[in-house]
Order: sequence, then structure tokens, then C-alpha cells
Amino acid sequence: MLTWTQRAGLLVAPVLALTALAPGGAVAGTTGTGGGPRVVADGLVNPRGLTFGPDGTLYVAEAGAGGAGPCIPGPYESQLCLGDTGAVTAITRGTQRRVLTGLPSLRSDGEGLSTYGPHDVAFDPYGRLNVAIGYSTNPENRAQLGPAGAALGTVVQAGPRGSWRVTGDVTAYELAHNPAGGPLESQPYGLYAGARTSYVADAAGNTLFSVDRSGRVELVAVFPEEQVPAPPEWGLPPGATVPADAVPVAVTRGPDGALYVGQLTGHPFPRGGAKVWRIVPGQAPTVYQTGFTNIIDLTFDRRGRLVVLEIARYGLDSADLTGALWRVERDGTRTELASAGLTTPMSVAQGPDGAFYVSNDGLAAGEVVRVPASG
Repeated sequence: MLTWTQRAGLLVAPVLALTALAPGGAVAGTTGTGGGPRVVADGLVNPRGLTFGPDGTLYVAEAGAGGAGPCIPGPYESQLCLGDTGAVTAITRGTQRRVLTGLPSLRSDGEGLSTYGPHDVAFDPYGRLNVAIGYSTNPENRAQLGPAGAALGTVVQAGPRGSWRVTGDVTAYELAHNPAGGPLESQPYGLYAGARTSYVADAAGNTLFSVDRSGRVELVAVFPEEQVPAPPEWGLPPGATVPADAVPVAVTRGPDGALYVGQLTGHPFPRGGAKVWRIVPGQAPTVYQTGFTNIIDLTFDRRGRLVVLEIARYGLDSADLTGALWRVERDGTRTELASAGLTTPMSVAQGPDGAFYVSNDGLAAGEVVRVPASG
């Protein structure tokens, strides 16, 4: 199996500037014309997952920019260096401010400057903000980062006055059990927060975990490696196949009460090879939708229809990293909600106004855009 960086290709360059939002509603657009995406926030440092709070405020996870260390071995013989630059930003009524700071962030000094930190945010039914913190590499190395790195690979919950605490250690479970086999790797990425149980998609471990209120982590599902057509440029015989990991990156609960998981797929990122899985805990996962390319997030709209975000509609190994936002209609057909203006988007959430909000330019500038709903 390949490393997380080889699987996901999420090579992120940070941008440090902050800008103000235009005044107006709970979340106000600032640029853009017509019915296309409009920027509502920018200057975000590697923005990833986003969600709306109970009062309509939009929250965005910022993976941060790593720091000066300590450092541990990372992919491609590089180092991953620790900092406390991870954060969560709130966007409301014309302003944006960081409401959680000092979260751990790892940044590679190798090609692409991969960054791992706060990857997803979710509110539970009690109004508590939860954050999935990434890690990406061998869990055995985490101890070398000391107490400052102990929250990498975990779920944390926000407390009063900007405090936070670890509520579940996914990476420790991977170290102890390695349920999918292969190299020890852990990358908590997608998060769904329930009243008593939360669910975390571990992209590097190819697994879905539950985390209960006591902090106990349990395995829910393992997603299988698949054989996919070998790219022609690899020079293999006609019809040859190669293995590709599932790389589950998104989890949400559907209107039927089941969990739905979207997979990015691993290298060579086959076009049309990404699936949406339906999971009922205690039962084997079943395939719900097929034919997507490099899913990075999913949600359900107000009418119970699945909405899927592709980070790169032509594949992460393509020179064209245009994303796409799709809605799956009740008859199974698909409606493209947006593509132009989406470049390596990272997450999607439907706002109180019915529009969809997308963290965009996740591999470059870092912004949130508003996409009008249609139909």
C-alpha cells in the first residue's frame, strides 16, 4: 500500500493574509458575479472542513502551516515539523475570527509542503464543536513530538474561552490494532458528531471508527483495496491492473439514519473510481453510488438528496484541478451544481439560506465560496 501523501496528493501551500467580509446576512458574499461561486472568506491557512453552528455561524477548520518542530520522519524521506498553527475560524455577519487556536499542525519540508492538522469540524446535537485532527504518518513516531503533538490523530472538543480537550484517540487505535493491515498510518479526516457517538473516517488507515462519550474508539468498517486499470504511461501490458486504496475522507448521516462515506481513492486516482458507501454499524458496508472521481466531501440537502464534492473532477494526477459539486436526484440522475470557479475544493455545507458553502483553493490561496442552490 502507498503512503497517505501518495494516496491523497493533498499538497497544500499556506496563505497567511486575513481579509474582512462584506456586511450583510449571517454569511455575506464579497466577490463574484452572476450565479457562480462568490467568495465569502479568504486568507485562510489551508482551509479544510466546514460546518454551520446552531446560530447560523459558519466554522472552517484550518490545517495550519506546521512550525519549527520537533520533527519526525515523513513521506518521501522528508520531515514533518510540528507547530501550533492549526485553528478554527468562525464567519458571521461580515466578520471572520479564529475561535480556536493553538491546535497542532504538521508540515512537510518535502515536495509540495503537505500540511496536516484540523481537517474537519462538526457540531453535535448539544451544540458542542468537535474537530478531527490529522496526522498522516506512522503512529509509532508521534511520541517523538512530545506533549505538544499528542492531539495529532485525535478528535478534540471545544470548551469555554477557546479551550479544547481530546475526546478520542484514533491514531492510538491504529497503532494498537492496524485493522486494515499494511503499513501503520493514520489520518483522521472526515467527522460526524452524534449525541452519544461520533464517527471518524481515517483516510490513511482505510477505516471508519466510532468514538463514544467516554472516549472509547471502536472499528466500524474497513474499506477494501481495489484493482484498477494501470495508467498507459506506466508501460504495463494491456489490461494490467494495479492496487488502489479506498482513502475514505468524508462521513455523514443520511435521512434514513445510515452513515454515508465518500472515498477519495488512492494513486493512480482512477477517473470514475470513487464510491459512496452506505454503512449501518454492525453490518457490512454496501456501495450506494459509483462513478465519481476523487470525492473529498459529501452531505445531504434539505430535501434529503445526496450532495457530493469532487476535489478534482479529472483526477488528482491531472494538470486540471477543477473540482465539481454534484447533487444526486431521487431517480439516481446527477445534477452539476458548480464546477467553474472551484479549484481543489475541500468541503461543502448547506447554509441556513439554502446555498452551499465550499472551502476552495485548498491547495493554494484558501477561501470559502458561496454556491447558490438550484432546484
